[in-house]
Amino acid sequence: MALGSALCAACATLLIQRGLQRSNFYAGAWINVVVGAVAAWSATLLLVPWHDYTWRAVPYFVFSGVVGTAGGRLFRVLAIQKVGAPVAAAVNNLAPLVATGLAIPLLGEHVTLPILGGTLVIVAGTILLSLSGRYVGFRVRHLAYPFIAASCFGTVAVVRKLGLSTAGPLFDAAINVTAALVASTTFVAASGHLTSLRCDRRSLGWFVAGGIAENTGVFLILLALGFGDVSVVIPLAGTAPLFVLLITYFMPREAARLHWRLVAGAVMIVLGVMVLSR
Repeated sequence: MALGSALCAACATLLIQRGLQRSNFYAGAWINVVVGAVAAWSATLLLVPWHDYTWRAVPYFVFSGVVGTAGGRLFRVLAIQKVGAPVAAAVNNLAPLVATGLAIPLLGEHVTLPILGGTLVIVAGTILLSLSGRYVGFRVRHLAYPFIAASCFGTVAVVRKLGLSTAGPLFDAAINVTAALVASTTFVAASGHLTSLRCDRRSLGWFVAGGIAENTGVFLILLALGFGDVSVVIPLAGTAPLFVLLITYFMPREAARLHWRLVAGAVMIVLGVMVLSR
């Protein structure tokens, strides 16, 4: 299930990239959140009893929805557009590093040898990704977008851990994605890009398919965490960049952009996350 989640995340990244060829990141991010809201509330209404709706946890989930889901997915889609699916997937995988860094001062966790070793491997992998920019066709400064996305996802991991002490994961997901939908719609309207949400049928199909794949991956992670240890599930789910590289290899148009520095950097980041999660 954890590997299935990684495969779904990889497919979502590539599907969103296809949709961006004929559309823009505003539409891609917004449609992704809409699909997530429909999926989360459908599962919550079907599977969660009314007496388990714990409203005390709402502030945590609203924050995680605005910062993590709305901000994170917006910058994730922008990253896919600017640096390509393989690089975006690899750098987005730094979320556990951000979460660990915040957990040390906020939750009193300690620096361990795996954390230090994993961090060093991740830094080396990120440097390789930066060096691959001119060969793959993106500007190094555009790496800021997936870094911001990873920071958003990593930050809310700590907040969600606090909120999950009072509510279940499905209710968490529903409130989280509802807040994200409100925040995303407000941002698009305030920035004057409501007309950018229009897209043709082909782009809409790619974005909806990407949203379904992404939210299926989230559901599989929840299932996997119910059966296995976090130290096993999270590293396996973090192999998504490797699936992106594998699928891209069989796409003639995209395979030409794969450079050894990009591949090595993605592999090192995945290995670093695995070490970090131990």
